[in-house]
Amino acid sequence: MAGQGDGTLLAEGARFSETIALLAKSTFIPKGVYRFRSHVEANAQQADCLAKGMGRLAAERV
Repeated sequence: MAGQGDGTLLAEGARFSETIALLAKSTFIPKGVYRFRSHVEANAQQADCLAKGMGRLAAERV
């Protein structure tokens, strides 16, 4: 059985952890605690942050 004792699972776990860390940096939502009156407000803030973040990425690529 692959993975037991040869370090395969450890390497997979490290890659997974690295991927999750990169995803956390790419959400475009500033760190902090947010309180919303409704899901509609929360979704609007998420969409606004996503649009601004995508705009920044597009500007960096030009």
